[in-house]
Amino acid sequence: MFADDTNIWAKIVREDANSVQILNRLVQWSEKWLLKFNPDKCKVMHIGHDLATSYTMKEGDKIIELTSTEEEKDLGVFITKDFKSRERCVQSVKKAQSVLGMVKRHFKVIDKDDFTALYKTYIRPHLEYCIQA
Repeated sequence: MFADDTNIWAKIVREDANSVQILNRLVQWSEKWLLKFNPDKCKVMHIGHDLATSYTMKEGDKIIELTSTEEEKDLGVFITKDFKSRERCVQSVKKAQSVLGMVKRHFKVIDKDDFTALYKTYIRPHLEYCIQA
């Protein structure tokens, strides 16, 4: 069993040695509860700075450096290091275009009222998905 889908949001100051201990305490917790973290799947995202920092996680006798990422998908939402929504918008538009293509393929003749109903039901929700975030 693995401790999948664990997200940690922490402000880590470079000079603060205790803040770097968060990962070590997390590994100790996972060993105690037998919910191991897979270091190959663990990633670090730096939000608000571009300092060249690296973080490591201990797995048995090995020390593995965690990879750094610029964007990550969590619960269907793309989170980027600058919190811009460009990838979320691109994915929503692609899905809406795909549904629009299906509507065009399956309805050869369609009037304005029927198209409006189909648009509001099947296409518009994809364009509005997660836009509030």
